[in-house]
Amino acid sequence: MGKNIVEKILAQHLIEGNLVPCTEIGIHIDQTLTQDATGTMTYLQLEAMDVPKVKTDLSVSYIDHNTIQIGFENADDHRYLQSIAKKFGIVLSRAGNGICHQVHLERFGIPGKTLIGSDSHTPTCGALGMIAIGAGGLDVAQAMAGEPFYLVCPRVIRINLLGQLPAWVSAKDVILKVLEIFTTKGNVGTIFEYGGDGVSSLTVPERATITNMGAECGVTTSIFPSDEMTRLFLRAQQREVDFVELKTDTDATYAKVVDIDLSKLEPMTARPHSPDNIATVRSMKDIAVDQVCLGSCTNSSYKDLVTVAKILKGKVVHPDISFILAPGSRQVLENLAHDGYLADLITAGARLMENSCGFCIGNSQSPKSGSVSLRTSNRNFPGRSGTMDANVYLVSPETAAAAVITGHFTDPRDLGIAYPRVEMPGKLLIDDSMIIRPVDTNTKNNIEVYRGPNIGAPPNNTALPVTIAAQVTIKVGDKITTDHIIPAGARMKYRSNIPKYSEFVFENVDSHFADNAQKIKAAGKQNIIVAGLSYGQGSSREHAAICPMYLGVRAVIAKSFERIHTANLINFGIMPLTFINEGDYDKIDRGDDLEIFNIRELITAGSDLLVQNKTKGDSFSLTCNLSSRQKQIVLAGGALNMRNANSN
Repeated sequence: MGKNIVEKILAQHLIEGNLVPCTEIGIHIDQTLTQDATGTMTYLQLEAMDVPKVKTDLSVSYIDHNTIQIGFENADDHRYLQSIAKKFGIVLSRAGNGICHQVHLERFGIPGKTLIGSDSHTPTCGALGMIAIGAGGLDVAQAMAGEPFYLVCPRVIRINLLGQLPAWVSAKDVILKVLEIFTTKGNVGTIFEYGGDGVSSLTVPERATITNMGAECGVTTSIFPSDEMTRLFLRAQQREVDFVELKTDTDATYAKVVDIDLSKLEPMTARPHSPDNIATVRSMKDIAVDQVCLGSCTNSSYKDLVTVAKILKGKVVHPDISFILAPGSRQVLENLAHDGYLADLITAGARLMENSCGFCIGNSQSPKSGSVSLRTSNRNFPGRSGTMDANVYLVSPETAAAAVITGHFTDPRDLGIAYPRVEMPGKLLIDDSMIIRPVDTNTKNNIEVYRGPNIGAPPNNTALPVTIAAQVTIKVGDKITTDHIIPAGARMKYRSNIPKYSEFVFENVDSHFADNAQKIKAAGKQNIIVAGLSYGQGSSREHAAICPMYLGVRAVIAKSFERIHTANLINFGIMPLTFINEGDYDKIDRGDDLEIFNIRELITAGSDLLVQNKTKGDSFSLTCNLSSRQKQIVLAGGALNMRNANSN
């Protein structure tokens, strides 16, 4: 029987287990990436592992998230990252060089290789035919130390793209259609593999938009074949030597096949406050717009920005619109400037931001209160923009440009102008001077690592007790994101200071959570979080597990979990427990005292757990679906605990 692309790459990298869907496997990792918001903790954990240098083919540290340097904290973290890169043999992409996913696609991604990154949008590089997976920082640190990356062997869904996109419809509309079909929940343990005759018409930047935002479906990753379009992209990047053809066998099988006719798509939007709240742009009926943000790792390629520059040439931004432009990389910015398109955008009234994540994570360009913001980024969770009552809509660059002109939601097909089709250049200006490559030296161990006063060691957990006596500190509903759990934006400057960052856990849901959790912990009890479906959507930020662990959270009971957050909870000794009967969720309230007996024995045996609700005087059952390896981690109180115990 033939193999699909996913099976071919996984088979070449398999270290442990068998390629049987729903079983745990361990794979060799060729490349890793980190970014500064998650990388500081990743490297603190790498230091704790006591390895002399990274063991991957390539590891890259990007400074692209918290580049706004208000206060000393971010600048100190950046200096720490630079010294760590020098010590451990890591490539450093300096602040201003660009967003990790865009730069990695341009300069480092290789078809057929494996990549994990401490950012949930690492699947962007699936556009090049890579198995590229977002993961928690500790998993990335372990891969850099030469250890396998563990995941559930995925089922593969084939998405056939048929025909060609009509004018004014773009790759963003394709992935919004995919989100309409699959939604943001229920896709754990799945990989989307794209095929069909329509694939050959999509450039690598267009494919990257689709793989990038596939993360919002909760899939492990998304992947395209490596074909002639891939070769042309790598040639323009002066990296054609990295090209490898990758295609599925004609008799390959899939768990499911879904067809999407590109010719029938139209401009779409994701309405507040979820990427799967999909509607057509035309149905928005001239909603007034206050802000338009163009860029982010989803839509900030040369092709995206040139398209907008051509639409806006000779026009001026509507007086009611604040128009923000954030190119995805320094390479994109330099090529826009060289070809004259940057001048067109600035003349039209674009406010030029740094080549960084910026507005997407809410650390700059927050919209005014109660406003409507159209963004080409990938998430519109409540408050993520930095303004709690803002209404953020996710749109294509074409739809964003239409609103810049008209001041309201406008289907770009209604602008009455010719669609500016943009061809990718055969050769791009390449300038890697903002990338610092490691020097091969035997003095790495003598390199001093810079640590500012905001940088602390990763906190320790204790081994899992025999009995858990805990209080339900908070009860939340469905689709709770990591942004709900631990806020991004300005708060993220405390990412290296867990005691301080922990003060903001669930800040936008229950401002008293941290104080209440500390009081329960001080009284000798543990904390439990109760949640609905799809708990832990969104960012790979492991702080959404570390900070609750620091506050004494021992378990999360939910109807279902998302993949990356589940792994992070386990890595820090927090049990992800699932209701056997989802109706039991309704029988629990915040403040209830819960007790679980013989938990170590039951976890080891793989048995269901009986929970006594002391407050209500009743009981309910939970399951804890862990692999043998994950059981050992939870029993030890976390992955670092287990590693340290094994090394002694």
